[in-house]
Amino acid sequence: MKKLILLLCLLAVVPASALTNNGDSVTRILAIGNSFSEDALDYHFHKLCEAAGKKVVVGNLYIGGCPIDRHWLNAQTDSAAYRYRRIGLDGAIIEAHNVRLGDALGSDNWDFVSFQQASGVSGEYDSYTNLPQLIAYVADRTPHDTEFVWHLTWAYSPDSDHGEFPKYNCNQQTMYKAIVDACAKAMADNPQLSRIVPSGTAVQIARFTTGDSDLTRDGYHLSLLLGRYIASCAWFEAILGESVLGNNYIPEGMTARQARKAQEAAHSAITTPLGRRAQQ
Repeated sequence: MKKLILLLCLLAVVPASALTNNGDSVTRILAIGNSFSEDALDYHFHKLCEAAGKKVVVGNLYIGGCPIDRHWLNAQTDSAAYRYRRIGLDGAIIEAHNVRLGDALGSDNWDFVSFQQASGVSGEYDSYTNLPQLIAYVADRTPHDTEFVWHLTWAYSPDSDHGEFPKYNCNQQTMYKAIVDACAKAMADNPQLSRIVPSGTAVQIARFTTGDSDLTRDGYHLSLLLGRYIASCAWFEAILGESVLGNNYIPEGMTARQARKAQEAAHSAITTPLGRRAQQ
């Protein structure tokens, strides 16, 4: 009964027209994530789409620091563990708490569902064991033509004090390479994943081209302006298949040059999502 009530609550805040994919040119994206999907999707992505005349709906299932294993456990136990944020066609944000994964999957006809690993273990492929089961669970609860994508996240700042940074010898490039290698294995082992959203590669390229090796606000979460904007640019181009170069959405406080550099980094990341350039 509680599950039914919660699903009805979610449906109540979603227009009926949003639940049908009938040639309306709306792209619907659901992230199964954590604070890194929040950084990448919740702030600049919708405005980039709006500037390009693209209609999008974005859903974000959030648990801070949530790894694949916990997402899979939540699926198995039908746990009401998520904060669910939905950004509608008009940019309006609706937020619900204590949401189940299955309820969010059933609340819209998602065109894309993204998966990602928790940042601290994102470069340790042996932590990805339950990814196939999680993908299968999602596939059973989404339309047959929903695309599953992998969100390749970013390495920490060189001077990050994150407790898991020592796993990578406290070296940004070592961590980035480990993340890329794990992503490549995940894509090879899970053919249901159709594409990579290379936020981490875009950030690493921007670090190289701008000379700013940080781009975070605390050593691991992206800086509120430029870092988040870079990641959103990568999402824009990866999902919508349209170049972000020249997009005229520039957040307040960002210079035109900074926006251009961010867009160029994201565009380069789409060309080489596993980051040959970023590893130079």
